[in-house]
Amino acid sequence: MFYDYLLQTFGKNEPIFVSDISYDEMTENNIRQQLMYCVSSGKLRRYDTGIYYIPEESIFKSGSQLSQNSVIEKKYLLSDNERFGYISGINFANMIGITSQVPASCEVVTNKASKEYRETRLASAKIILRKPRVEINATNYKSLQFLDLLKDIDLYSEIEGKELNEKIKSYMNKSGIKFSDLEGFLSLYPDKIYRNMYKVGVLNGISA
Repeated sequence: MFYDYLLQTFGKNEPIFVSDISYDEMTENNIRQQLMYCVSSGKLRRYDTGIYYIPEESIFKSGSQLSQNSVIEKKYLLSDNERFGYISGINFANMIGITSQVPASCEVVTNKASKEYRETRLASAKIILRKPRVEINATNYKSLQFLDLLKDIDLYSEIEGKELNEKIKSYMNKSGIKFSDLEGFLSLYPDKIYRNMYKVGVLNGISA
């Protein structure tokens, strides 16, 4: 049955994109009809246009809710072990602990972006999409994400001096990022990045 296929293929509380569904040579129209039937019978929930999920049982009558982060990840960052995006901006600065700001939108750099900057919505969330400076993959995404942060760290960080340097050093150690990993991408960034890198100790004493 169609529902069994969805359950076995995608599992519970995981984003199901209509574009990823391929079942028994069904046409797109038939697939959408089956999805609507599953929703009306309570087996499936609609998250947003073209996005569904199978809710898990919950103590709440409404059942479990799909995580916004899981939808953003699968749509813009990582799917089937293919890396094609990363979180950026204040969102990433908050994640590594250099700012307490929690923005109302989520900033994403992804290969799926066709423009330098575009705003869109995912259910109730505002998403800012940015085109990468070079195609993102599993090997380079951490370096690019970190360089994006360093480029504007003077705008994002609420801490300075030794505290900031230690935060940056700690993140690099935990993530396995070395200066040599960043070096090949520096020409893609404005010159101000050298000043910021020197300020936070990333250039290892080499003056900008």
